Amino acid sequence: MKFTILLFLLFCLGSGSLFAQNNYFIKGVAADSVAHIKLKNTTVVILNAKDSILRKFTRAEENGSYSIGNLGKGKFILLLSYPGYADYVDNFTLDSVKTSHDFGTINMRLKSRILQEVIIKGTAAAIKIKGDTTEFNAAAYKIEPNSRVEDLLKQLPGIEVDKDGKITAQGQTVSKVLVDGEEFFGDDPTLVTKNIRGDMVDKVQLYDKKSDQAAFTGIDDGQKTKTINIKLKDDKKNGMFGKADAGDGPGGYYQSQLIFNAFRAKQKFSVYGTMGNNSRVGLGWEDNQKYGTGQGLDFGDGTGGISFNFGGGDDLDSFDGRYNGQGIPLARTAGVHYDSKWNNDKESINTNYKIGSITIDGTENDLTQNNQPDNIFNSRLDQTFHKYMFRQKLDAVYQIKLDTSSNLKISVDGTVKHSINKSSYSGEESRNDTLINKSTRDLINNVDQRAFNASAFYTHKFKKVGRTLSFSIVEGYSQSKAKGNLNSTIKFYNAQKQLDTTQKPQIIDQYKTNDLKNNALNTNLTYSEPFSKTFAIVMNYGISVDNTSADRQSFNASSPGVYNVLVDSLSSNYKLNQFSNQAGAIFNYKKGKTILNFGTRVVDVNFHQVDESGLNAPIDRNFVNWAPQASYQYRFSNQKSFRISYNGSTTQPTLDQIQPLKVNNDPLNEVIGNPTLSPSFTNSFNINYNSYKVLTSQFIGFYGNYSFITNPIVTNTNTDLTTGKSTSQAINLTGKTTASYYFGANLNKKIEAIDMNAGLNLNANGNVYYNYANDALNRTVSYTYNPRFSVSKYKEKKFDFYLSAGPTYTISQSSLQIATNNNGGGFKADAGFNIYLPGKFQIGSDDNYEYTAKTQSFSTDFKRTLINAYIIKKFMKSESLSLELWGNDLLNQNVGFNRNANGNLITQNSYTTIKRYFMFTIAYDFTRMGGGVPKK
Repeated sequence: MKFTILLFLLFCLGSGSLFAQNNYFIKGVAADSVAHIKLKNTTVVILNAKDSILRKFTRAEENGSYSIGNLGKGKFILLLSYPGYADYVDNFTLDSVKTSHDFGTINMRLKSRILQEVIIKGTAAAIKIKGDTTEFNAAAYKIEPNSRVEDLLKQLPGIEVDKDGKITAQGQTVSKVLVDGEEFFGDDPTLVTKNIRGDMVDKVQLYDKKSDQAAFTGIDDGQKTKTINIKLKDDKKNGMFGKADAGDGPGGYYQSQLIFNAFRAKQKFSVYGTMGNNSRVGLGWEDNQKYGTGQGLDFGDGTGGISFNFGGGDDLDSFDGRYNGQGIPLARTAGVHYDSKWNNDKESINTNYKIGSITIDGTENDLTQNNQPDNIFNSRLDQTFHKYMFRQKLDAVYQIKLDTSSNLKISVDGTVKHSINKSSYSGEESRNDTLINKSTRDLINNVDQRAFNASAFYTHKFKKVGRTLSFSIVEGYSQSKAKGNLNSTIKFYNAQKQLDTTQKPQIIDQYKTNDLKNNALNTNLTYSEPFSKTFAIVMNYGISVDNTSADRQSFNASSPGVYNVLVDSLSSNYKLNQFSNQAGAIFNYKKGKTILNFGTRVVDVNFHQVDESGLNAPIDRNFVNWAPQASYQYRFSNQKSFRISYNGSTTQPTLDQIQPLKVNNDPLNEVIGNPTLSPSFTNSFNINYNSYKVLTSQFIGFYGNYSFITNPIVTNTNTDLTTGKSTSQAINLTGKTTASYYFGANLNKKIEAIDMNAGLNLNANGNVYYNYANDALNRTVSYTYNPRFSVSKYKEKKFDFYLSAGPTYTISQSSLQIATNNNGGGFKADAGFNIYLPGKFQIGSDDNYEYTAKTQSFSTDFKRTLINAYIIKKFMKSESLSLELWGNDLLNQNVGFNRNANGNLITQNSYTTIKRYFMFTIAYDFTRMGGGVPKK
């Protein structure tokens, strides 16, 4: 009896344990991650987490489902496997609280798809290609503490940053650098690249920024700007940071700058001030804004009307405020930036104020060869110059979301400028090695300019997806007042190299004034309508009114210092009124990986010009401009894309080319207008291909452009064989086309075996140009080829270096001088290194080498080696305080040099620039980040 009871108890206990074990189970479904097809017969394996011993396994049913029971308590590993798919692994635990685990639908991924859209845990994918945008992951690139965005950009494939901070990407100049999609100090890229810390950056996006209209409709209108967007890390958007430094040295060179930034949630405040004469600070402050705040007045509205240059005193030498390496600069600049979003991001403002001055003093020497049908003219011109500009600018952009479907953007800006340019010239000219003239010339020009612009852009989206309406209105006003003096003496020589007694020396002593005004109003109404989910149209209509006046006067002196004798042939007072109607339609097809875009705009322009002096009859012109466009884009994958596009545009002659006014700022090279000029038409083709392989860190990029112009406007120059004086006029060339192209290819790859980045860049550009020289047609062909190889390596806290070098070869031929061979080679190289020593010392160098071979026209070659070296001692745990000894141009070889061919003219230019100096600098980087976005 006792034995029977014991057996019964054991049976009950065993059954309870078995029942308990049966309660521990898992289940789920296996499916494809994209097609969502259920994966029948998927192998399902359960392993012990402790020792990976197999516990149980099964296969998925017809519908992809699976379940496994009798597991008991414990920690386990689930492994799913299917042919062609990546294994799925997950950990789970079963205990008395959680006796089962439902994995739901597990989306398994094809191995081939993973290779294309790689996500590797613990390794940052360096590049992603999203349509037209190439995105660089900053975490994949190593930079030193306290480095700037500029240092990060230098490591990115396909992007180049020169010594002046100019950024070139895919063969084009980057004119906008945004911060989190917002403008930062307007259109001055260097205030971002030299201000924002590199370790604050999360992503760097490179793309062609579309116009506001195209960004709203999603349909390309052909207006693009090469742009870089700096996306900050979330934990770097709340806090303060900045930099202060000051430097001085025995050579009279100095620099100082203070930059302060305060970021908090959706607000950014920045202020800066710089002063220096060594070209390292304060020279990126100019805004190449539209609407007259830059050198030219360009409304960018596509009306194709006759344009008018507002450089300020264009019949004198004016100064646009830019430093291009010529001369010794002194720059003083300051600015304030503020942007904010509020009201649940429904409203935002972005405003900037900048003030600055720049002074440049220097000398320049020009050697020019003018090829004529049976003669060669050679001239030498020496120049001493003093240039000064003071400028203030205030701009603001306010945006508001009126409701869920409507937005309004209002922009205003105003600019005030004052410039002075003083130049003294001396030169001589020879024909076939025989002296024919000597000249001296002094020019003084004072210009006061002001500009104001305002615009409004309203957008509305209807309930139907893709149906939109927008309206824009832009008004701009510009005025430029200039006054100056021209003093010139030209002496002529005979074949015996003696003064020609048959010709009196030409002496000019004149006072000149310019008063130029422009007022323009542009409107545009745009409507988009989708025909289907893949096909849509954008239609637009606009009216433009442009009123310009140009009062230019030249006076001879009636007595010393008294200028009151008007020179009619050099004076004019014109008023120009233009009225334009434009309409257009652009079709857009988008399906899957393909985007096709095509359409055209047509503009009817009525032009009326009146000579206020009454010397010339009024001129009325009416013309129609066409602007066709087409583009095709195919996105192979997230990491590979291809795009080809075409744009056509009509180019009207400028007002200066049309007006029958002689300009004599250079008496040996006078220019006259041509009222009979007709428009030219430009056809432009662009191609772009990008591919990035994440697993091998390999980037391949191709880009190129080919353009040709029909009915081109070219120059007709007649040169007096006896005196050497030239008169130029713009004319249309029928039956011929001018052409230009550029092409580039980039291959960048990380060599894992030696942990080094290597790159190969191939660049080529060329043009075919025509001009008339003494009524003889001249065809000039110029091609330049520049392959370049680069390597770089970074070893944290030990060393880094880079080297980029390659040959150059230029082909230059003129049909007027076929026997003259101006082909020539050269070599360019850039290199640099840093070595990080114990005690927080750092030594480094930044070097450049340039060689240009001699040609038949220029009998000497050019060689220049620039070595800049520095020693840095850093202090504090964060290394934010540093002392630096900087040596610029240690070999004292920095001589400015350029050589180029334009038509039948070949020029070689040399100029003074900053040479050897030493400077001791103290710098402090400060950062205080809040660690996150504060709660409201």
